[in-house]
Amino acid sequence: MIIYGLPTCAICQKARKALEADGKEITFRDVRAEPLTETELDELIAEFGDQLVDRTSNDYRALNDWLKNSEAEAQINARPKVMARPIIREQDTFYLGWDDAVQSALLKG
Repeated sequence: MIIYGLPTCAICQKARKALEADGKEITFRDVRAEPLTETELDELIAEFGDQLVDRTSNDYRALNDWLKNSEAEAQINARPKVMARPIIREQDTFYLGWDDAVQSALLKG
């Protein structure tokens, strides 16, 4: 299982801790230190579309108007912190966020 996120993201930390406590083997991918490849980003955009960008974040609000009107791929490439997180990949299934639905899908009982 792979978690894409930021090590400073509180929600990413909660997800990682809960999944590890549940016995899952986790690989954490810091999207700032190791940016997504074009193929990975294309796959995530195909899965989540515009939901992949967190438009409520300060980082998104700090983007210039040109980037705000650009595709999600350009926004994330320019500033990886605008990516909504965590993104969790379990084999060929992706999950966005760490809400009750994601937790019940990934955690035992």
